[in-house]
Amino acid sequence: MPSRELQSLRQQMEVLRQRNTELETQWARHQQDDQDLFRFLFDTMDEGFCVIEFFDGPHGPLSDYVHVLANAAYTRHAGIADVTGQKLREMVPDEADDWIARYGPVLRTGKPLQFEQELVATGRVLSVTTFRIEPAERRQVAVLFKDVTERYRAETALQQLNEHLEQRVAAALAERSLFAELVENSVARVQVVDTSMTFLAVNKRAVRDFEYLFNHTLKAGDSLIDCLADFPTELDRCMALWRRALAGESFTEVIAYEKNGRLGHFESRFTPLRDGAGVITGAYLFVYDITRRVNEQQQLLEAEKALRQAQKMEAVGQLTGGIAHDFNNLLAGILGAQELMRQRVQQARHDDIPALLDSACSSAHRAATLVQRLLAFSRQQTLQPQMIRLRTLVEGMQELISRSVGPAIEVSCHFEHDKGLSFVDPPQLESALLNLCINARDAMPSGGRIDIDCRRVQITDDTAQTLNLPAGRYLCLAVEDNGQGMSAEVAARAVEPFFTTKPSERNTGLGLSMVYGFVRQSGGQLQIRSAPGEGTCIRLYLPWKPGSERPPLAAIEPAARTPASGRRITLVEDHEPLRAIITEVLEDLGHCIDSYPNGPAALEANGQPELLITDIGLPGGLDGRQVAEAFRLRLPEVPVLFITGYDANAVLNERPMPSGARVLTKPFTLEALVEQVEQLLSMTRSPVDDCVPAKRES
Repeated sequence: MPSRELQSLRQQMEVLRQRNTELETQWARHQQDDQDLFRFLFDTMDEGFCVIEFFDGPHGPLSDYVHVLANAAYTRHAGIADVTGQKLREMVPDEADDWIARYGPVLRTGKPLQFEQELVATGRVLSVTTFRIEPAERRQVAVLFKDVTERYRAETALQQLNEHLEQRVAAALAERSLFAELVENSVARVQVVDTSMTFLAVNKRAVRDFEYLFNHTLKAGDSLIDCLADFPTELDRCMALWRRALAGESFTEVIAYEKNGRLGHFESRFTPLRDGAGVITGAYLFVYDITRRVNEQQQLLEAEKALRQAQKMEAVGQLTGGIAHDFNNLLAGILGAQELMRQRVQQARHDDIPALLDSACSSAHRAATLVQRLLAFSRQQTLQPQMIRLRTLVEGMQELISRSVGPAIEVSCHFEHDKGLSFVDPPQLESALLNLCINARDAMPSGGRIDIDCRRVQITDDTAQTLNLPAGRYLCLAVEDNGQGMSAEVAARAVEPFFTTKPSERNTGLGLSMVYGFVRQSGGQLQIRSAPGEGTCIRLYLPWKPGSERPPLAAIEPAARTPASGRRITLVEDHEPLRAIITEVLEDLGHCIDSYPNGPAALEANGQPELLITDIGLPGGLDGRQVAEAFRLRLPEVPVLFITGYDANAVLNERPMPSGARVLTKPFTLEALVEQVEQLLSMTRSPVDDCVPAKRES
C-alpha cells in the first residue's frame, strides 16, 4: 500500500480514536449525571425504598435476606435506622418468617406484589409495592413502601364504629321486637291512645276482653268514642279516666265488670305518654285481672272473721275451764250429802223429804250436765274414742229419740252407707244426736218430721276449703227437720256459746256449742243449712275409717267388784264437805281413812297407805300429781285415785296415765267412788292388822 494512503488511513484512525475518546468522556459524564440524578431521587423521594438480597441461611435456602441499599425515607416510614447491611433475622427475629413469606414468592416467580402489613417491632403499618431485580440470579428484590398507620387506624376505627352501630341497631331492633312480643303476650291488657282518643296500639288480651265486654273487635286506629257509642255509661267513665291521664296524672283504679252473672275485678293503671321534649302526646293503660286476688282477699276476711269467732269461743272455753273445778266441788258435796241423807231418811220413813231430795238431786245433775257441756265446748274434755258403726249407734237410739221428741213428730232413718266406721266417742256422739233432735223438736211445736241420714261423702279440695277440713272421705250424719228454720243471721251465730232464741228457762244456749266442740275435737266439722219456713239441716262430718267389714268394739262391762275392807287409805282433799263425805262412806265400809286438806300435811304425817286418793287442784304449793309422785318415792307400788273437777288431761298435763292410777271426775256418785276404791285395793296385798287412823281432820 502506498505511503500516502497509509498516512491517510492513520490520520482517519486517529480521528476516530479522538472521537471515541470524546464519546467515552461524554458517556461517562452522562452516566455520572444519571447516577447523580438517581441518587438525588433515591435520597429525596418520600416513600421508603430498599433493595434486599436473599441468601441461604441456617433456616434453609433463601431463608434470610440482607439490606444492600436503603434510602433516607426508610427510617421515617419503617421506624428503623441504618438498615443497610443488616440481616432480617437479626433485625426482627420474631417477624422474619412473615416477611420471608411475602418477598420469597416475588423472588421466585418475578411477579410484583402489593400488600399491607404491620411491622410489629415498631407498630407501623406499611403499604408495600415489591418487584424482582433482574436478572434473577442476583437474588435481589426492590421494596417501595410508605407508612399508612394513621389511615389504617382510622379505617379500623371506622370499621369498628360501623360494626358497633350495626350491633346497636340490631340490638335496638331486637329489643323493640322483644318489647313488642312481651307487650303482645303480656298478662296485662295494654291500650294506648293519642290526645284525640284514637287507639295507637292494643295487645291481643285487650282486644279479647274488649270484644267480650262490648262486642267490638278493637284495633289500632279505632276511635274510643266510636267503639263505646252503644255504651254511654261506660263511655263517660272511660273518658273521665283517660282525660285524667292525658292531663298528666298517673293513677290506678279498680273497676268491676259484670256480664253473664260473672263479676270480674280489674286493676287499671293509667300513665301519660310523653315525647322526647316532655310534651304529652297520649296515654297508655295497663289492665290486670285481679278477680282471683279479690276473691282470695274476701275469703281471707271471712277466715279472719271465723278465726276471731273461734278465738272468742276459745276464750269462753278457757273461762269455763277455770270455774269448773270449784263448781264441781260444790256439786260433788251436794250429791254426796243427798245420797247419805236419802239413806237416813229412808230408815226414818220421813215421806216428805225424798221429794225435796229428788228435786235437789235433779238440779245438781243439771248443773253437772252444764259443766260437761261447757268443757266439751271448750275442747278441754277428754274424749274416749273408739271404732263405732254409725248405723248401729243411730238405730240403738231411735226409740229414745222418738220418745224424747214425742208422738207428734215422725222420726225416720236412712243409711246409704251402712258399714261406715268412725273413730269417735260413742256417748258424746249419742248426746250430740239427741241434742240435734231435741232442737228440731223445738222448731216444730205443732209436729212434723225428722230425717236422720247417714252416708259416706268425698270432700274435694274446693269444698275442703269451705268446710275447713282436709280433703278426703268422711261419714256425714245429717239431722233434717221441716220446722220453722232460721234466718242467715241466726244460723251464723247458732254455735256461739250461750246464744239461744228460746226462752232462758228452757235452754242454756250451749247445746249446739257442745255439739260443735265435740265434732271439731273429733276431727270433723258441723255445717248448718237453714232458711225461714224451709226447715233446718245440720250435718256432722266425721272422719271415715277403712276396714268397714270389721264389727265395732263391744262395750266393756265394769270389772267385777271384790269387796275389800279394813285397808288404810290416805285422802287429800281441800274441799271440807267432800272430804267428810268420802271419809264417812269409806269408813262405813270398814276402811281406815287418814284425811288431809293439802299435800304438805299428808306428807308430814309419813303414813303408809295402801291407797292414795287425792284431788288435783290443791292449796299449799303441791298439786295432786306432785303429792302422788312424792308418795311413790316411799311406796312405789301404792295405787292412786285422782279425783278432779277438771278434765283428766288437766290431771296429767297430757302425759300418759301412771300405772296403778285412775281418774274419777267430779261430780261422781258414791257407788262410782266405792267401785274405783275396791278395784284399786284389789291390786294390793292383804290388809294391815291394826287399822287405826293416824290422823283425822275435818
